[in-house]
Amino acid sequence: MYDFKAVEKKWQDYYEREKPYEVNLKDAKKPFYNLMMFPYPSASGLHIGNMYSFIGSDVYGRYMRLKGYDVFEPIGFDAFGIHSENYALKIGKHPAKLTPKSIEYFREKQLKKIGNIFDWRSEVNTSDPEYYRWTQWIFLKLYEAGLAEKRESTVNWCPSCKTVLADEQVIEGKCERCGTEITKRQMSQWFFKITKYADRLLENLGKLDWTEITKNIQRSWIGRSRGATIAFKVEGKDEHIEVFTTRPDTVYGVTYLVLAPEHEMTKSLIKDDQKPIFNEFLNIVNKMDEATRTSIKREKNGIFTGSFALHPLTGNRIPIWIGDYVLAEYGTGAVMAVPAHDERDYVFAKKYGLEIKQVIECSPEELPYTEYGVMINSGPHTGWKSEEFIKRVGEIHESMKPTVNYHLHDWCVSRQRYWGPPIPVIYCDKCGIVPVPEEDLPVLLPETDDYIPDGSGLSPLARNAEFVNTTCPKCGGPAKRETDVSDNFLDSAWYFLRYVSPHDDKNPYDPELAKKWLPVDMYIGGNEHANLHLMYSRFITMALHDMGLLHFEEPFTSFRGHGLIIKDGQKMSKSKGNIVNPNEYFETHGVDALRTYLMFMGSFLEGGDFRDSGMDAIKRFLNRVWEIANLPEAKSPLELKIKMAETIEKVQYSIENIKYNTAIAAIMEFVNEALKHNSIERQLVIDLAKLLAPFAPFISEEIFELKGGKGGVLNAGFPADYEKYLKLADVEIPVQINGKIRGKVEVSQGATRDTVLEALKKDPKISKHLEGKEIRKVIYVPDKIMNLIVK
Repeated sequence: MYDFKAVEKKWQDYYEREKPYEVNLKDAKKPFYNLMMFPYPSASGLHIGNMYSFIGSDVYGRYMRLKGYDVFEPIGFDAFGIHSENYALKIGKHPAKLTPKSIEYFREKQLKKIGNIFDWRSEVNTSDPEYYRWTQWIFLKLYEAGLAEKRESTVNWCPSCKTVLADEQVIEGKCERCGTEITKRQMSQWFFKITKYADRLLENLGKLDWTEITKNIQRSWIGRSRGATIAFKVEGKDEHIEVFTTRPDTVYGVTYLVLAPEHEMTKSLIKDDQKPIFNEFLNIVNKMDEATRTSIKREKNGIFTGSFALHPLTGNRIPIWIGDYVLAEYGTGAVMAVPAHDERDYVFAKKYGLEIKQVIECSPEELPYTEYGVMINSGPHTGWKSEEFIKRVGEIHESMKPTVNYHLHDWCVSRQRYWGPPIPVIYCDKCGIVPVPEEDLPVLLPETDDYIPDGSGLSPLARNAEFVNTTCPKCGGPAKRETDVSDNFLDSAWYFLRYVSPHDDKNPYDPELAKKWLPVDMYIGGNEHANLHLMYSRFITMALHDMGLLHFEEPFTSFRGHGLIIKDGQKMSKSKGNIVNPNEYFETHGVDALRTYLMFMGSFLEGGDFRDSGMDAIKRFLNRVWEIANLPEAKSPLELKIKMAETIEKVQYSIENIKYNTAIAAIMEFVNEALKHNSIERQLVIDLAKLLAPFAPFISEEIFELKGGKGGVLNAGFPADYEKYLKLADVEIPVQINGKIRGKVEVSQGATRDTVLEALKKDPKISKHLEGKEIRKVIYVPDKIMNLIVK
């Protein structure tokens, strides 16, 4: 029986002591940067979902090491931010004292045990001044480039976390961290102008070797739409209401306008007799989250302001309404309603008895008709095609101009919390906003026991007079520091750059090492970060590239987004009590078994269902591998060598295409075949260890050493010299007769046409379709298909 505890302890110690897979970053001949998403130290330990991600990434890195690459696989800790701070508050500990202890546990009791080829020399910690000095430096660089500004805005506020959140941190109207419904506040905040990069962020997706679902999530979030901005004059005022529409061809069908309750013009448009109704309406809307307001299924509500606008092309009076489904921060915060050609407008118009005017040709029974078509009831443009009007919209009237609109908004980076990098800005009554000079970085986060947020909208640092009060770097007069800290997603937007030189005190990253190792070759992680970390990292990289500080504009050459794990058919959650602690399985089944099962239980890119019975099966499988390793050594039959050749081919294809479960299945098939024999060749055992090494490192190292290997199994190279056996392997050839597949025949690779013909004639299922018929034509693609035309 295989003693997994003894073997795993032996090789964990060996990895710690000998560091067999560390690479010389400066002298590496074949650099391959294999990156994984570093963890938040925000819990009592890493859970099985973290392990799933880290191990899946490591499998790829270990494989590339076998293929002869110098694989750099760094790791660190995303230690600043709400995640770590909330955990500290929850258990009544100071985040500055708890976080280092959490990191130590993650590192020593979990990450160093799982067999990943981590380079611990490159460890980074985002809450270390050595690191966040450069986070602040990046903020200053963006400020110098005009990409960071402070402005008043309606922002997302989490009442539980007591801080502002970026749009990307609000999921279905709730805080992505704690699940509390967010509210809206008007506050002065720091923003990064990511919208300036919207087109590039969108267009570059077409060039990236990324999981398609990840790219589609980003495309949807950026949300580029082409249309027109149309200005409607407010009756009796020297003001205009601008609306954005993707269907300017329906402009003649506008019968009312709808403004967001928060629109800047709303209060001036509400007539006195409508104000009590409006205030009551506003109270109801303020209690609704964004997802509820924009839900397609929910009934839409509105009130008439009492004011009118004038149609720019006809001069007709158009009533101005307020609607709970229109949001101030999307588009212009106002929409033109065309009920005949928009489903939402149609329902709203029916509810409130508003005019419905058809302007696209269709049967009246088809309303609301939302397709393009021929324009009718459209003045001089009647008879035009929708597409022609849209194409020429800039020529139609001075009130209409072609416009591109985006769902993406600027990134709000201010956080009213304690645990984060202070934003490096000073406010002087005389000089205004003054960036902290680079030589004065880092702006250290002060040690204080007064760190709990109070919900006032100010950071706890605002209560720290010693921190707040300073002198202006420009004039030397009294000044005050910015008391907000920056979003922890800024910390993680550049960590992959710091890994190449984590202790450089002159630069955020060594320029020469960055040129050698970056951009990242392969990045594996969760799709839940598509609109957070991945989008922000791309923006920061593009901005630094444009400043001449990086030689590339996309940070991650390849990205693979993996699926999620469920437990016994249910989503994991603390309330259901089905959270899986990986440490328990280290003791009961072993690290190798856990690693291998996680990669086998389903498609890695889709996720899988974690079941204890599956863990038991993998434990038995590894015992069978050990049994093979201890078989007497003797020459193996040709069939087993052919099987190894096929297994090598399947494993290589499967790992390169992140189909880890099929790679393991192929190894299992070989193991089953090998156990049919009483002995085995030494080289077959060594090559079995190599194939298993990406998944089960410790048993693979033990077997490799047992068979005389030295210096680590991954340094011995991927199995080779099996091509001659592969040519002897059998293949299945589909047989097509008059265009229909009638069966398959199994023949040796490279079999001739006549050999395949002879085999198919012997197959009763296939040969019955040839009885009494003449073969007129034979088309044979070697090893692929046999096509017969018969009469």
